[in-house]
Amino acid sequence: MPSRIARLLVGLVLYGLGCAVTVAAGLGVDPWTVFAQGLSRVTGIGIGWITNIVGVGVLLLWIPLRQKPGVGTVANILLVGTSLQLALGFLPHPDAFWLQALMLVAGVVLVAVASGLYIGAHFGPGPRDGLMTGMNLRFGWPIWACRLGVEGSVLTLGWLLGGTVGIGTVVFALGIGPLVHLALPLFATPQPVSRPRAAANA
Repeated sequence: MPSRIARLLVGLVLYGLGCAVTVAAGLGVDPWTVFAQGLSRVTGIGIGWITNIVGVGVLLLWIPLRQKPGVGTVANILLVGTSLQLALGFLPHPDAFWLQALMLVAGVVLVAVASGLYIGAHFGPGPRDGLMTGMNLRFGWPIWACRLGVEGSVLTLGWLLGGTVGIGTVVFALGIGPLVHLALPLFATPQPVSRPRAAANA
């Protein structure tokens, strides 16, 4: 249990840091961060705090979907946006393209490693992932269709509000899936292997 909790907390903080690195790179961010960035520009509230607020709003959408949050869901709302906001206070915002590209790649890799840690801790999905799985269970829509519909909507709305859409958005979309696929078996909490009864009684 202590190992799982540590993986959860470190993973969520790293996730926020990875998102902050992609924001600071200035080449475009993932759809939910585009949405948070757009709301931040309209409201004047920090992008990290907006991320937390959006997380609460998304969690409320779980109610009609009959989803139940876990410890990891609540921790996600509290830690990801907070670490994102704090990290943006000290990260550089380079003008040189090669530095921006380097930060973008580093940010995406950090998010993938963080996902392997916090998902692999098995404390429940984040609010955004839970929304999509809840839609799948409630309406029978394929996960890919739920993700495409939700992320496409928040990306479009965030862009209209002034969020940064660019090459980084494409890099994130294409790279995060394969990277998380690699990170999960590396950083997930090992699951206990049940022994056959005969072996257990030997």
